[in-house]
Amino acid sequence: MFTSLSLQNWKNFRNVESKLSQRVFLIGPNASGKSNLLDVFGFLRDISQVGGGFQYAVNKRGGVSKIRCLAARTKSDIVIDVSLRLDETNWRYRISFTQRNIGQVSAYPGQPNVPFLQEEKIWRNSEVILNRPNSDDRSDPFRRTQTALEQINSNKDFREVADFFASIRYLHVVPQLIREPERSVGRTNDPYGGDFLEQVARTPKGIRDSRLTKIKAALQLIVPQLKELKFELDTRTGVPHLYGLYEHWRPKAGWQSEGQFSDGTLRLIGLLWALQDGKGPLLLEEPELSLHSEVVKYLPQAMLKVMRKSHRQIIISTHSRELTSDKGIMPEELLTLEPSSESTIIKSGDMDPVMVAVSKAGGLAADVAFAKTNPLKSVEQMDLLELL
Repeated sequence: MFTSLSLQNWKNFRNVESKLSQRVFLIGPNASGKSNLLDVFGFLRDISQVGGGFQYAVNKRGGVSKIRCLAARTKSDIVIDVSLRLDETNWRYRISFTQRNIGQVSAYPGQPNVPFLQEEKIWRNSEVILNRPNSDDRSDPFRRTQTALEQINSNKDFREVADFFASIRYLHVVPQLIREPERSVGRTNDPYGGDFLEQVARTPKGIRDSRLTKIKAALQLIVPQLKELKFELDTRTGVPHLYGLYEHWRPKAGWQSEGQFSDGTLRLIGLLWALQDGKGPLLLEEPELSLHSEVVKYLPQAMLKVMRKSHRQIIISTHSRELTSDKGIMPEELLTLEPSSESTIIKSGDMDPVMVAVSKAGGLAADVAFAKTNPLKSVEQMDLLELL
């Protein structure tokens, strides 16, 4: 799992650092950078996964100029520095990059400025095992358009780190995409659920059936009319479908496909599937959307159950008090994002004496976090309602 994070000039964040728990809740007002903070981990995944790489990861985000913090001054390199613990080994990975004109490179036609590594460094238990740029990089600057992390012939000594980054998964299900399964054919790793049914189809039948059985049991508590949940491939088109059998006065009229499921049902199915799928860090963006508030309250316990079983790290952005209403959520699991005049700062709950005191007294540390990040902190600001 990730144990700490340090950023310089990454989007909203000019210069921040924070410890990370196994479960992390990101709390902050709109446009404070919650999605951008999650995207740091998405960036590390993109530079490590098959079909990705450093150039892909940067260009996917619009280039260096779109990533670099607008408040960057003379020291404008973008820096990501993460510590992680895998099994019994402590690792640290640091990457610093900018953009540079390195001449007419056939691999990058029409791009006078390409993403360019300033530094790439890896530690294993405090020992430096990679330190770039090295002599080869200095003799051939084109090498600095790729990370060692993404090169199979170079990452043997730290492949555990590359595999860990590649295992990161981001999820923000868009129900409309799941409702159009024909569009999912050929998609892979779509964080918005565009290939969700394809993922279900690729899962071995025994594992798939086990997961769907657990999902059905959870859904039956929320949707009392649901009796069965099944997965089938259309024998004519090969398109995957989910079907739910609902109680109905006509025995054969109760089956509905995913196109007839509610937004909340589809989002919950996607969330419960993702919690069971994989062991790498899971990034969840506002999982409370479309769900009943009473259902949302139980999500932290579901996450804890997954974490205890698989030791998986879960990082969640949220605007929901219900999601953080569990008294088992500790101050160190809360990161508040507070916009300043030029950038966003991050504060860990265990460094806030008020949060710690409230938690020790049996209260909710998250209530303090929401109060501190409330964008409407004064009566005067409520005047915006007059505009409606």
